[in-house]
Amino acid sequence: MSMRRIMVIGSGGAGKSTFARRLGSLLGINVIHLDVEHWGPGWVETPKDEWRRRVGELAGGEAWIIDGNYSGTLDVRLAACDTVVFLDLPRAVCLWRVLKRALTYRGGSRPDMAEGCREKLNLSFLIWIWNYPSRTRPKVVELLKQHSQDKTVVRLRSRAEVEEFLQRSARSESARSEPPAVAGGSTKG
Repeated sequence: MSMRRIMVIGSGGAGKSTFARRLGSLLGINVIHLDVEHWGPGWVETPKDEWRRRVGELAGGEAWIIDGNYSGTLDVRLAACDTVVFLDLPRAVCLWRVLKRALTYRGGSRPDMAEGCREKLNLSFLIWIWNYPSRTRPKVVELLKQHSQDKTVVRLRSRAEVEEFLQRSARSESARSEPPAVAGGSTKG
């Protein structure tokens, strides 16, 4: 099955945006970072009704990779996607990445965030990441079970599994883009 509409979810710091960029580059598919779409300068949120409408428009595209959680629009993205990639990395990895990101982009905006939203780190976000395995993960796992019959669901639990998935995706895309072999001859002119 071809991946054309891919939803990437996971804890803060799981690497959703980086993964989405890399997969988008491999597959030649547009990447949509929900943080860019949701936030206005100075961390101003899009109103909920406008946000649902916007996500519906984004999910209506022919091919995309959308990264981000935003539970209020999860149903919209789930209905539209053909593939869900759940980055279920260890808590320590996620916390380390968030701390590293905060230092890397301190005073500025990161590439997967809306303009005018300076990188910030607060205790409530760290607590959310800490509690993700016990509070959020079980809900996500149950939701993915419910959709596993009609969607391709991929759960990646380590950096090694992420790399392996990306390598497999690259090989699969490469094989798809090569011209078919000509019987008894070469495909080269």
